[in-house]
Amino acid sequence: MADNTGHLPRTPGRILKATIWSLQGLRAAWLHESSFRLEVYLFVVLAPLAFWLVDGPVERALMIGSCLLVMAAELLNSAIEAVIERYGPEFHELAGRAKDMGSAAVFVLMMNVLLVWGLILWDRYL
Repeated sequence: MADNTGHLPRTPGRILKATIWSLQGLRAAWLHESSFRLEVYLFVVLAPLAFWLVDGPVERALMIGSCLLVMAAELLNSAIEAVIERYGPEFHELAGRAKDMGSAAVFVLMMNVLLVWGLILWDRYL
C-alpha cells in the first residue's frame, strides 16, 4: 500500500515500507495467481539452466532477464485484472479489452523468452 507523502526524499524507513509493500504484492500474486506460480516454477528451472548452458555473463543476463520480464508483466496483468474485478463482474467492452491487452503483454514477453533462448542456444550449440 503506497503512502501519500508526495515527493519526499527516500529515507531508510520509507525504503523499508516500500520493500514491505513489494513483498506483500509478491505474496498476493503467489497466493492468488496460478499463472504467476507457474512462471516462478519455470524461472527456478530455467535460471540455473542458463548458468549451466552458457558461459558469457551477457548471455546469462539476457536469458534470465527475459524470464524476469515475463513475471513482471504477469504482476502488472494481475494488477489490472484485480482493479477491473473490484468494480464488479458485469461485462464491459473496455474492461475486457484491458484484460486481453494485459494478457497479450505477457504473451509477447513469453515469445521474447523463446526468441532470446532460441537464438543464444542456436548460436552456441548448432
